[in-house]
Amino acid sequence: QVQLVESGGGLVQPGGSLRLSCAASGTIFRPNTMGWYRQAPGKQRELVSAITSSGSTNYADSVKGRFAISRDIAKNTVYLQMNSLKPEDTAVYYCNARGTFIQFDYWGQGTQVTVSS
Repeated sequence: QVQLVESGGGLVQPGGSLRLSCAASGTIFRPNTMGWYRQAPGKQRELVSAITSSGSTNYADSVKGRFAISRDIAKNTVYLQMNSLKPEDTAVYYCNARGTFIQFDYWGQGTQVTVSS
């Protein structure tokens, strides 16, 4: 069974930076897409950014130019560098791994990101 373990969340002031990491244990079949979602209180979970095993990326409009996703295929790890953080970025951030041809959909337990002065 694959497990996704997130780390790197915390409290940061507006304008600050955080780097989230998500390490996957077990075999993640390729091709696949790994991504970050977030859910703020009272809101639906939304896609923040995703990256395919071939390196293609996409971002939510609200984070373009501020966040950067990357991955280390060999380590089965995906990262989210978050810069110029805003209070509206406050949410629980979840890591996701999804198969392209072989069906699987794994989620991490979530990590809290709070942007506040």
